[in-house]
Amino acid sequence: QVHVVESGGGLVQAEGSLTLSCLASGTIFSINTMGWYRQTPGKQRELVATMTNGGRTNYADSVKGRFTISRDNAKKTVYLQMNSLKPEDTAVYYCNLKFLNNDFWGQGTQVTVSS
Repeated sequence: QVHVVESGGGLVQAEGSLTLSCLASGTIFSINTMGWYRQTPGKQRELVATMTNGGRTNYADSVKGRFTISRDNAKKTVYLQMNSLKPEDTAVYYCNLKFLNNDFWGQGTQVTVSS
């Protein structure tokens, strides 16, 4: 069975930095995409950044130049380095793993940016 677990959320001041980590476990197809999404109350979950096992990345326009996604395939781990954080980055951040027709989500980690 596949599981993904996030860590690293918390409270940070505006312009600060935070790093999220996500560890996947279980039997995972080697060709996959791992990434981060976020959600605030009353809004749909939105893409933040994704990265394929081959290293191709995709970022939301709102985070380009501030956030960096990376991964360690051997450790089945994906990271999100968040710099120059803004109050509007406040959300629950979810890790996502996709392969074949499977879609796995973590439980989410809260990121709060104070002004």
